[in-house]
Amino acid sequence: MMKRYIWLLLAISSLTAAAQPTILPAPPQKETFALTHATIHVGNGEVIEDGMVLVSKGKIVDVRKTAPIADVAVIDCKGQHLYPGLILANSQLGLIDVNSVRATTDASELGNLNPNIRSIVAYNTDVAVINTLRTNGILMANIVPDGGIISGSSSVVQLDAWHWEDAAYATDHGLHLRMPSLLTRRGGRRGGFGAAQPAVDPVQQALAQLEEVKVFFREAKAWMAAGVPSGPTNLKYQAVQGLFTGKQQLFVHCEIVKEMLVAVDFAKEFGFKVVIVGGSDSWQIAPLLKEYNIPVILSQMHSLPTMMDDAVDQPYKTPYLLQQAGVLFAICDEDGQTRYRNLAFNAGTAVAYGLTKEQALSAITLNAAKILGIADKAGSIEKGKDANLVVSSGDILDIRTQNVTRAFIQGRDINLTDKHKQLAEKYMQKYGIK
Repeated sequence: MMKRYIWLLLAISSLTAAAQPTILPAPPQKETFALTHATIHVGNGEVIEDGMVLVSKGKIVDVRKTAPIADVAVIDCKGQHLYPGLILANSQLGLIDVNSVRATTDASELGNLNPNIRSIVAYNTDVAVINTLRTNGILMANIVPDGGIISGSSSVVQLDAWHWEDAAYATDHGLHLRMPSLLTRRGGRRGGFGAAQPAVDPVQQALAQLEEVKVFFREAKAWMAAGVPSGPTNLKYQAVQGLFTGKQQLFVHCEIVKEMLVAVDFAKEFGFKVVIVGGSDSWQIAPLLKEYNIPVILSQMHSLPTMMDDAVDQPYKTPYLLQQAGVLFAICDEDGQTRYRNLAFNAGTAVAYGLTKEQALSAITLNAAKILGIADKAGSIEKGKDANLVVSSGDILDIRTQNVTRAFIQGRDINLTDKHKQLAEKYMQKYGIK
């Protein structure tokens, strides 16, 4: 009987393996090459017509107008656009494979205070959706843990790797705090107006939880000031030391004004570098965010507004209002159905509501890199930075014309095959569609 089970498992495994596309990470760049005759969108607002980018050893060596060049491989991009690799500033990519299957979900941990949890060690480079993101120009992502109030630390990864050690681009750069809701709701979860209210005031409960977090940070600060004890290490206190030294940022996930004011209070009391994640109502306190130099990662633009009295198209207008106020912001995509693929199109929607195309591009490239602390090596097409590049025959922000033809991560020409393309090709052949 046992032998039958073993053979059955082997058969299932072989079928699963056969169903997976053979897409291998690209080897390191060997020869110097030049991308020529492209319309270069630098990422900082600048556009270079008929431009050329010279790449050597994974780095951008030069960016200039196209000119004759010898002794290098030339990739002609005439009629095409060259962009920096897009950056997904907030995601659970690689932590969740199939939402409905618990065994494939590694995004959260039990307990409220888990600063010592590291998302990077759970990142799975074999999740099939990663390939579909690269096809849409997304070459890097910030991998964020979930669960509890303090969820743990996030890390930035590049999306062409054998394992998490290869993928790691910037590790443990931010600690994530999930703000307990300070929004009073009538009728509880299921009921409408007049339904039974919860026994405990949810706002008071949230405030008590926030006070618990503040006590934790005060104790961690005192622990650090007293010097590391010779006894057993306190992993939770140790994990937040970067917040006090400025090496880490506190990413506060919240939406409404009251919650964002609490985030500002963290910056004032502890001197933390704070980033708002979500921030659907951030436009209402944009001058305050500018004053305290607090960036915003807008989670999901294609959604209804958080507050009932907000304009129905407020999520589309928020990027322009933050831009006008001088607030550093990034646009993200957290739609559970599209699995982050609409990042560029979210930015494109912001163009229809006030942003220029180059400002919208910056919101998913250089701005995201600045917020994540990797702008010294990613986010724009500039000399000395990593060659994370995307070539598209059409406007990358336009869902009708975007067509990514090539992509490079640290100078490596990556494979743009994915399961969606394979299925499309299969059924086009089946039904004779050209």
